[in-house]
Amino acid sequence: MGSNTDKILTLDQLQTELAQDTKVKLAGIDVDGILRGKLVSKKKFLSVAKDGFGFCSVTFGWDMHDQTYFRELEISNKENGYRDITAKVDLGSYRRIPWEDNIPFFLVSFYDPDTDKPISACPRSLLRTAVAKLNDAGYGAMAGAEYEFFTYRAPKDESSQSAHPSSSTTAAFLMTNPVESLPHLTQGMFGYSLTDPIHNQDWFYGVWDACEKFNCNIEGWHTESGPGVFEAALEFGEITEMADRASLFKYVVKAIGSKHGITPSFMAKPKEGLPGNSGHVHCSLVDKAGKNLFYRGERDPNPPYVDLEYISDLGRHFLAGLLHGLPDVMPIIAPTINSYKRLVENFWAPVTVSWGLEHRAASIRVISPPTASPKATRFEIRVCGADSNASLVLATIVALGWRGVEKKLEIPVPPLGKGEDVGGSSDSGERLPKNLKDSTARFMAKESIAREVFGDSFVDHFGGTREHELRLWDEAVTDWEVRRYIETV
Repeated sequence: MGSNTDKILTLDQLQTELAQDTKVKLAGIDVDGILRGKLVSKKKFLSVAKDGFGFCSVTFGWDMHDQTYFRELEISNKENGYRDITAKVDLGSYRRIPWEDNIPFFLVSFYDPDTDKPISACPRSLLRTAVAKLNDAGYGAMAGAEYEFFTYRAPKDESSQSAHPSSSTTAAFLMTNPVESLPHLTQGMFGYSLTDPIHNQDWFYGVWDACEKFNCNIEGWHTESGPGVFEAALEFGEITEMADRASLFKYVVKAIGSKHGITPSFMAKPKEGLPGNSGHVHCSLVDKAGKNLFYRGERDPNPPYVDLEYISDLGRHFLAGLLHGLPDVMPIIAPTINSYKRLVENFWAPVTVSWGLEHRAASIRVISPPTASPKATRFEIRVCGADSNASLVLATIVALGWRGVEKKLEIPVPPLGKGEDVGGSSDSGERLPKNLKDSTARFMAKESIAREVFGDSFVDHFGGTREHELRLWDEAVTDWEVRRYIETV
């Protein structure tokens, strides 16, 4: 499923392609969107390329810092001995890592060894399952992604002679120093600057070139408003490939940054008082010939709202599905405690169930004629932060949108008025959950739309991982608390 099937190498072609290589790098994507992988010998790789290999299930039994979940979940736990699951190589994901001597690289997806079916929490598989429903109806999906991120100069590691400290050095620095002391790569608020990138030219162009060679091409690359903030728009493409390339883009930025003493941060809100990092995604449906199916073909003289005059009936139902389901899937859209620091009123981030034609204050921006070409007709989901998992986000968009199509749902709220404050609450739609606790409770509710489109197994697992984050947060003592109360109470 997905357009990469025509690029899959046969075993004979694979042996020819890797003739001069001695090793291969493999990686899968966990629920937090983090690449988890290993280096293997070419001999080992060729022996498992067809049927897969054992991969420790604890990848789905611990958090982003390798702490096992407080409440053990179904996939990996003491009862099953943290057994192996099966990692199957996606030969269509083949590329070479240009900054590591062009070593071959492949992505994997994770399967249950007993049933040979994808495990419920595998992000790549979840997306492909959602897209398969479109394919069965004769449709495909296209997507694009835009990521903002802060960049910092990694502080010098006093215990090392390295001129380019690693990101782990930055983490160690923050254990004993305040966040405010971490130096931004550039200073001031200067979006779309042509001069700021020159100060770090090797890194700036290095990221672009590495992305091109690593097949996660950038379409646009510029500074954003904020100290050391950059934004990249990735080239749009078939939705499953887009999700992979979005995850690999973060990998590139972090890898190239480590070579230049630069630490990127895709946190949704790294610093108080500054704009957060968005992770906007775009989506459209196409037929087998690639024709855009959200475009109506001609102007509707009597649309339900003028903002929809060029949107097809299919597109209207898809949009309705997104709007109906958005409040129930927020842990996927905004997966961390920090995500909700970005989603506050009047700070260039949407906080309501809202939509509108070319409306950047809405949760869903409709892009269509007369301001865009028919083939570019699409929906931009603007709630997502840069900290979200692209595979899960795109799976959610497809699943909710297709639910709207199947049920022929009607759009529940009028478009957001053009006079509304950016990111402000509005009578046009309900306020989205304000924190991870509320959003997780809604996500895991017995009758949630999330359970309807994804099933209980995934919801229970992913919801359990978010409950783990909440418990860690509840037990944390923050700098703010110490500064406020240490002497006064």
